[in-house]
Amino acid sequence: MKRVLLIEDDRDIVELVRYNLEREGFQVAAANDGPRASCKFASRLRTMLLLDLMLPKLSGLEICRDIRRDQALNRLPILMLTARGEEADRVVGLEMGADDYVTKPFSPRELVARVKALLRRAEPPGETPRVIETRGLMIDPSSYPRHA
Repeated sequence: MKRVLLIEDDRDIVELVRYNLEREGFQVAAANDGPRASCKFASRLRTMLLLDLMLPKLSGLEICRDIRRDQALNRLPILMLTARGEEADRVVGLEMGADDYVTKPFSPRELVARVKALLRRAEPPGETPRVIETRGLMIDPSSYPRHA
């Protein structure tokens, strides 16, 4: 199961995001500030992070920067979910290490689609190629020897 950590201080947004992601089969944990988020990270490895920029105690940019510096977490997909929608804010967020940036207000359907797309790009390629079948012909790429 894909596990998402949402760091957001607005409870209504937490519930909206949680409801929509859980309907799609995600497990969602939430924290409302940076220090609480670090406890959630320490307790369980996450598949993805949804991160607000304007948080109490520790900004989302600081959290993003710290994650990108951490060897154990630096490949974690990060989607910024924030009210700061100016071009300069988006650029800074992406330059600090965010993989995508969604501004509030947002469409829950679009957010779920972006989460899925980001996770597809982050997944390593599958070990076993799929069988291709057309007009009675089957090709199984895994049955052919690999050349180095």
